[in-house]
Amino acid sequence: MFVKLIKSYRLVVAVCDSELLGKRFEEGNFQLDVKENFYKGEEKSEEETIEFLKRMSQEDATFNIVGEKSVKAALEAGIINESWVGQVQGVQFALVLL
Repeated sequence: MFVKLIKSYRLVVAVCDSELLGKRFEEGNFQLDVKENFYKGEEKSEEETIEFLKRMSQEDATFNIVGEKSVKAALEAGIINESWVGQVQGVQFALVLL
């Protein structure tokens, strides 16, 4: 998984499954664009990603999470629940403002 911390007026945490990087998914009026310049950060294991998400959940941050493995890590870290997960062309995603 790729994990990136973007410093803006508040922290933005971008997490995506490695194999989805650079791809675009469309379904009806919805579009999910997994842009490299936004999501490509440090490649981390599932365990490292879970720990990072747990740490970042204590910050004033927003989270952009794309892909089955990334969503699973966010669920395990406790920053999202199942009802927050959407799908575009079968690709899971979650957007979170803590």
